[in-house]
Amino acid sequence: MQWIIGADHAGFAAKESLKQFIKEQLHDELIDVGTSQEESCAYPEFAIKVCSHVLASPESRGILICGTGIGMSMVANRYAHIRAALCQRPQDAQMAREHNDANILCLGARILTLVQMQEIILAFKAGKFAGGRHQSRVAIFDSLGQSI
Repeated sequence: MQWIIGADHAGFAAKESLKQFIKEQLHDELIDVGTSQEESCAYPEFAIKVCSHVLASPESRGILICGTGIGMSMVANRYAHIRAALCQRPQDAQMAREHNDANILCLGARILTLVQMQEIILAFKAGKFAGGRHQSRVAIFDSLGQSI
């Protein structure tokens, strides 16, 4: 699986640690779209970059990290065919994949530990979209967003 990861200054340190986890523990391909420093920056820039990559490569999955994950999820969900889920527990991530076919995971570096984030990523990766009755709901959701 290919992961696209992006963070603002509040999520920078977590992003750097999670990059190692994804490469070494999951053995997955990873694209880092920034930020590359802890200096204050605008989180929407990185949400847009991750969304653009995921839209161009629909089999990929995105991870967005900011202080709470809220801002990143708000920006990401403005786009058609992006289904970003703000998750605080592995169960959230599993259900986001199974019921909502989420393709971007949003995490809060100021409210989650690194271990919690790793567990959430594992659940997100393991989750499979159930389809069925959920498919029509996802189609409605996708029709609401804007195209990049």
